[in-house]
Amino acid sequence: MKLRHWIINIIAFIGLVGVDQWTKWMAATNLKENNPFVLWDGIFEFYYFENHGAAFGILQNQRILLIAMTAIIFIAIIWVLIKIPNTKRYLPIRIVGVLVAAGAVGNFIDRIYHGYVIDFLYFKLINFPIFNLADCYVVISMITLTLLICFYYKDEDFELLKKKII
Repeated sequence: MKLRHWIINIIAFIGLVGVDQWTKWMAATNLKENNPFVLWDGIFEFYYFENHGAAFGILQNQRILLIAMTAIIFIAIIWVLIKIPNTKRYLPIRIVGVLVAAGAVGNFIDRIYHGYVIDFLYFKLINFPIFNLADCYVVISMITLTLLICFYYKDEDFELLKKKII
């Protein structure tokens, strides 16, 4: 990948992680000791929650495992970004990679610094688990990746990832 593309990816990554961390700081500052802030009554609210697990409450109190998984995922994303060709065809993969990395690192920072992840977005209407922006980055990128694999890319497009690292 060209240096210019790396710089753009790094700026996007830092920006996404920064927004995630800022929103979590705002939630901790304004919601932690207070009642939820109701945006739409019975539908959506900002609700402070300390998540000691992963998405949707899985792997509760498995901090070391979650930190290790995040590190492995981050390394894998960097490897893919290095391996993919510098063409427009692979731009969606680069975007997905930056989103996943930003989401993973956003929650990684929380786990390292707090011992838990700060969640604050709550769809009360459907009682959906409380989440944060980093979770949104990961979910949106995984849905996008699934659609890309199913409808945009062909098996041959990923042959380059099978080559050995030199």
